Amino acid sequence: MEGSDGPAVAVVVVDYDAGDHLLRCLESVHRHAGDASLEVVVVDNASRDGSAEAAGEAHPGVRVLRNAENQGFARAANRGIRETSAPFVLLLNPDAEIAAGTLSGLRKLALDRPRAGVIGPMIRGTDGEPYLSGRRVPGLGEALGHVLLGPFLPGNRFTRAYTMADWDRTTERGVDWISGSAMFLRREALEEVGDFDERFFMYAEDVDICTRLRAAGWKVLFSPEVEVRHVGGVATRRDPRMPLEHSRSAYRYFAKHHAGGWRAVLLPLAWVALRIRAAVVARSWGRR
Repeated sequence: MEGSDGPAVAVVVVDYDAGDHLLRCLESVHRHAGDASLEVVVVDNASRDGSAEAAGEAHPGVRVLRNAENQGFARAANRGIRETSAPFVLLLNPDAEIAAGTLSGLRKLALDRPRAGVIGPMIRGTDGEPYLSGRRVPGLGEALGHVLLGPFLPGNRFTRAYTMADWDRTTERGVDWISGSAMFLRREALEEVGDFDERFFMYAEDVDICTRLRAAGWKVLFSPEVEVRHVGGVATRRDPRMPLEHSRSAYRYFAKHHAGGWRAVLLPLAWVALRIRAAVVARSWGRR
């Protein structure tokens, strides 16, 4: 595949009312391509703000695929991945921009790490502070501590352990999962473990696919080779349903991967804890 004349890297962006952020995202992709040949696809989830049309006009080489309705992140991402052919796929949020490094450098890193099924770059917020991508999958007690204390005491020991907050993200490291806002996927690994699970409408699909990759013997790698600036929540923070959707996805992940045997009796407790968290987060969004 590496010796073919096809594109070296596919870039898939799932858009939903991202406005001008989408244009800046695509500009950054082309600016930081390096010497990698690209195929770029935007999958638009029925945006109403004209962002998909603007992207197509500004970037004629970008394919814009339109969904008639908002199909959620996982399903739209799968559509974009299936419509491309490159051996590596960068899945990038529309409100994220590549700020440093190149896609050709990230591709070289992936080639040098042949068992890396997915690589997560350094992600920073608009304030320049690192976003804590590259995390552990918490154990049951740690997860409940994070869910219940996180909204009130973000520096609690459960949340810090789960997010690996004491690591400065300046070094390459194997992790349990990386954020779907910017993930560099090896198509060979995806073909082995399958697509994103489309039962996750939003959230936790990244944890799920990383869990499946690790179970199949692939590595999940964090690397500061490329740096991404991510605004975060451009569309989701306008939708009051998203905290509940987050809780549903977290519950679905827990039920899918960690509720075998005796742990099944804990599912009701997990759902209650997640609903409480969703209510608290939704209320805090409403005050902004």
